[in-house]
Amino acid sequence: MRILVVEDDPDLARQLKAALSEASYTVDLAKDGEEGHFLGDTEPYDAVVLDLGLPVVDGVTVLTRWRRAGRTMPVLILTARDRWSEKVAGFDAGADDYVTKPFQMEEVLARLRALIRRAAGHASAELECAGLRINSSSGRVTVDGVPIKLTAQEFRLLDYLMHHQGKIVSRTELTEHIYDQDFDRESNTIEVFVGRLRKKLGANYIATVRGLGYRLAPPGKDE
Repeated sequence: MRILVVEDDPDLARQLKAALSEASYTVDLAKDGEEGHFLGDTEPYDAVVLDLGLPVVDGVTVLTRWRRAGRTMPVLILTARDRWSEKVAGFDAGADDYVTKPFQMEEVLARLRALIRRAAGHASAELECAGLRINSSSGRVTVDGVPIKLTAQEFRLLDYLMHHQGKIVSRTELTEHIYDQDFDRESNTIEVFVGRLRKKLGANYIATVRGLGYRLAPPGKDE
């Protein structure tokens, strides 16, 4: 899953990126509202952490512009402001959740997981597909109860497919959602990681839909 963090405090931005990366997210940083608006308007993110008190363009304006342009990614407002009127302004602009500084990093991570799950139509932190289970909170992956050890990139790819279970996901979509903006999107790493996942999970969970992409579905359900 790919997250955009729009935060002008460099220390906090680095802390957020470190914590999110440790939790197996791919993270892009923007230091002001103008850069944040551009990235959110041109790149596909699974969620955004957005400060309100940004230089150049404030967070509420950035969020309002995204929503008017039809950008629907979940947005978590992160700000030092705690007046109820400012919270209301953030929600009215299109925010999905709100955390006030200072905060516990675990709370930010938990709220982001919940936003991403709900956006994909899931209620539980644990997703299942015919014996294959992945827990986005603990990072645990099992097949028929047996723990499976994955690398960070393998986990990101599987996590995205599990959140979009049953749907055809193109190679381009996978690349855009598990790598940052500087990744060489002409490489064949998606195919390599899909091959590795098939060896670890079993060959039948991830089906190749010729000319379209991949679909994660219960064995025997692929077409």
